Amino acid sequence: MACLATGMRYHGPPIFCCLPTMHCPFCGANDTKVIDSRLVAEGDQVRRRRECLACGERFTTFETAELVLPRLIKSDGSRQPFDEEKLRAGMQRALEKRPVSVERLEAALAHIKHQLRATGEREVKSLVVGELVMGELQKLDEVAYIRFASVYRRFQDLNEFREEIDRLAREPVKK
Repeated sequence: MACLATGMRYHGPPIFCCLPTMHCPFCGANDTKVIDSRLVAEGDQVRRRRECLACGERFTTFETAELVLPRLIKSDGSRQPFDEEKLRAGMQRALEKRPVSVERLEAALAHIKHQLRATGEREVKSLVVGELVMGELQKLDEVAYIRFASVYRRFQDLNEFREEIDRLAREPVKK
């Protein structure tokens, strides 16, 4: 057989024999082999079961594609990198003491990131992210949505809350 990267001949199945291998977390050796690979996380990750050829220990690695999220253009025109932790913290603040699981929050975050990547743009206005967050929160929990909207849209009085609540009551949410 031959290495798929270099064409060098060797005995065994076709693999990338010349690429660096994962270091063993137990002994530090870099001579490991993949025992099993399978897709996980709806095909977004590859789970690999590995065995160290030096010490015999087995361990699991997860491989994901590194996809860059667009930079954000703030309302003042400044630009900053997308900050997933800031996004998560804002959504968690809105969802505080609400009956929404961490799994559902993480799925909403993943959906927002997917939509941002799908734009194909290098930069997006922060308003786009705000609207995506509001859409996800509305599907997760209407109280959290109102909390977030009140800050995001800078509600000034009870009438603005009432108008938003009335709009929610009129328009069914697509979950």
